[in-house]
Amino acid sequence: MSTLDSPADAGPAPSRRELNKAATRQAITDAALALLRGKGPGNFTVEDIAEAAGISRRTFFNYFGSTDAALASIVHGFLDNAIQQLRLRPADEPLLESARAALVALADPKAVAPLAELFSLTQQSPLMAHPELEAWDHCRAQVFMVARERLAGTPSEADELYVHALAGSVISCGKAAMEVWFNRRGPDLSPASLAELRQLLIDAMALLGTGFTTPAPSTSRSS
Repeated sequence: MSTLDSPADAGPAPSRRELNKAATRQAITDAALALLRGKGPGNFTVEDIAEAAGISRRTFFNYFGSTDAALASIVHGFLDNAIQQLRLRPADEPLLESARAALVALADPKAVAPLAELFSLTQQSPLMAHPELEAWDHCRAQVFMVARERLAGTPSEADELYVHALAGSVISCGKAAMEVWFNRRGPDLSPASLAELRQLLIDAMALLGTGFTTPAPSTSRSS
């Protein structure tokens, strides 16, 4: 389950060095997730990850500062892909519609699989609470920046409360969708379960867009 599956980008093709760095980073996060899956939170070290990834301890620290940071990068990977899609949306499109479209663009349930597995493996452990919170806060900051760019030149641009509340609400809805999914599905990572998670993320954005005046579409409800 790779976090390298990024949305299409109109920028220049990455260099060989950039591809090698991305592959090493991916090997580290894959190794960390595999160890988390096999041993549980807090039961493996940086050295264990480095050995599983086929790299040196020093190389590990070129990419991450801790085992928690390596695992949190899985959350970063999905959220950064969503932010990239958000930035590709038309500048005059309402931000909440853009957020929903960005999640729709991540059409393959496999795109949410690493995020879903990490979430399910760490729900009972306080060890991952801080790194996961940092990853979501990073995304909130990115949404804030996009909102500021979109609202440039409008009355809302100068309203700090509006922009902060908007960015925070988007992230809170995303986290709520994850929690509802886990309550329903637990550790189930089947294609149907992942498809439901994706739909819950989309429906959460739809609720925000309507001001919570209408219920979420029935497609997100458990049968």
